[in-house]
Amino acid sequence: MADFSINEMQEMQRLLQDKYKDKWEPIGPETGKNKLLWMVGEIGEVVDIVKKNGGTKASEDPQLREHLVEEMADVLMYYNDVMLCYGITADELKKSYEQKFEKNMKRW
Repeated sequence: MADFSINEMQEMQRLLQDKYKDKWEPIGPETGKNKLLWMVGEIGEVVDIVKKNGGTKASEDPQLREHLVEEMADVLMYYNDVMLCYGITADELKKSYEQKFEKNMKRW
């Protein structure tokens, strides 16, 4: 199975945004905070699954795992919407991620 890239996710989000442009808030910096709030709500749903069932059961029980993965996908969808709202590219994210990685590799 091939990797699923940030660029692919962002393209999918652009297609969704275009399809629902008359129903959803337009992508832009002012919409970013609302997308962040929706994303936090989805993170809460992920937390609830693990909190209520424990990490092992959430990852091993097929039904719970499916629900966990679905909620994680929701988080990523909003995450990519936030990136689109602020015009953050996959290349910018990679550069910052690599810098954080290097900094953390030198910490302890």
